Amino acid sequence: MFVDKQILTLFKRNAHHTLTYWSVFFSFGLCIAFLGPTILDLQCQTNSTLSQITWVFFAQQFCLLIGSSVGGVFKRTLFSALSALFVCALIISVIFAIIPLCNNVLLLAIAMAVSGLAMGVIDTIANIQLVTIYQKDSAVFLQALHFFIGFGALVSPLIADPFLSDTGCGNHTGNGTEIMHHFRYMLRNSLIAEHNITQSHLPHEGEAAESIVHYAFWIMAVINLPVPIVVLLLMYREQLIPCCLSGTTSLLNKDELAMESQQGAGGSDTEQKELEARGHGDIFSCCRNDNLRTLPASFFAIHVLGGMVLFMTDGIVGAYAGFVYTYGVSPPMSLPHKTAGYLASIFWAAITAGRLLSIPLSYRFQPVRLLMFNLVGAIVTVLMLLIFYTSSTFLFVGTCLCGLFLSSIFPCMLAYTEDILDYQGCATPVLVTSAGMGEMVMQVLVGSIIHTEGSYSFLLCGVTIACIGFILFIALLLFQRMHRNYLTGTSKKSAIVEEPAAEHNGSAKTERNEEKERC
Repeated sequence: MFVDKQILTLFKRNAHHTLTYWSVFFSFGLCIAFLGPTILDLQCQTNSTLSQITWVFFAQQFCLLIGSSVGGVFKRTLFSALSALFVCALIISVIFAIIPLCNNVLLLAIAMAVSGLAMGVIDTIANIQLVTIYQKDSAVFLQALHFFIGFGALVSPLIADPFLSDTGCGNHTGNGTEIMHHFRYMLRNSLIAEHNITQSHLPHEGEAAESIVHYAFWIMAVINLPVPIVVLLLMYREQLIPCCLSGTTSLLNKDELAMESQQGAGGSDTEQKELEARGHGDIFSCCRNDNLRTLPASFFAIHVLGGMVLFMTDGIVGAYAGFVYTYGVSPPMSLPHKTAGYLASIFWAAITAGRLLSIPLSYRFQPVRLLMFNLVGAIVTVLMLLIFYTSSTFLFVGTCLCGLFLSSIFPCMLAYTEDILDYQGCATPVLVTSAGMGEMVMQVLVGSIIHTEGSYSFLLCGVTIACIGFILFIALLLFQRMHRNYLTGTSKKSAIVEEPAAEHNGSAKTERNEEKERC
């Protein structure tokens, strides 16, 4: 059988929880990918310049980072975790609905900041909950979880495409920012198209072309509505909705019972406190852990190095998706603009397919092997793109391969580090926060380098970042071995201490038995 009975049994036992966490990640993907294709229409709607509209990207990414950092606060009980997921999924639908009403860039940036906070909380809670449920078997389910990000990110541009404006609104300036440098080409196309149409179809002077992109946002709001409903149904099933509780059972007891069934173990107060002390919460609670002073340096190095690897790899994902269009339309590639526009879609489609493919692979192979294969594959792919920098065919092939190799690095790293730390560290919030920070920082850094050094530096940046990530991963493997040796030495010492104690207890029992026989 392709998947063994143990995995199927675990999934059947926790199917409702698992499907709920997968669905909220669809909301995450839906929200993360819609800005790119709709940015020109949003610029017209807010009557802003390119340098102003880029703050919308920054607002979303920065608040996503904040949400990822503090999202673990809601992990303390199942009730708080599901309540946070319900509110965040509902917020995303509300944001989609009100975006067409944001008539200036400040209101749009605030809306995107709120959606970023919701996305960050969803990111942290869903990862933590799945790791808590499945622990050593979590790799397969984490791969499926991150497949739904790619699926949502693929659906969002497809919904928006029929409603996008072809001509723009004419509110363009020559002072585009480095981050949005590639939109200059799109704007030039819009101006040329305006000159080619007949005078009778031109809008009056100062009048913007009518946009219908608001229909796309309303459609996405409706498509996302079932997600908070699914979360609410799970809360109802676990009897966590206050108005649905029986009169003789308190909310706290029901919450403990839900956590009990989720972890497949006893749900006493002591065990719950131990789970919280293990660090599957926010970064700040991890830092307040009293046991940190007794932990070895390898414990902290694993967190830092794992986070830095994802800082690099997720940074490549953000930078490649954002600037592969710039590379495609610039010399020496000089692709037609519509042809280059397919590159980002192919990249997201490859990420989605890669995450789907990684579900059975993560069952067959250990996460460390998949990580090694994916990192080497990403380096080789970007290096080949650099060598064949004039081949448009290989650009499309390389974009597809790059998406496939980068797709499963995050879930594999999450499963790998949590397994190293025996699910007693703070790996999940650290990795989620590091990945979000890398995506935000690398977009700004690579965009600035492309603007100053030219489009060719795009691939040089990719090779450099990927190589740094691989070096950090090798260092992680070394510290993993050190940490394993530390744990082995600690277990031997405890066994040596327990052995004399057991002998002493045995001799004491023998003496008591002899005294009883004498009596």
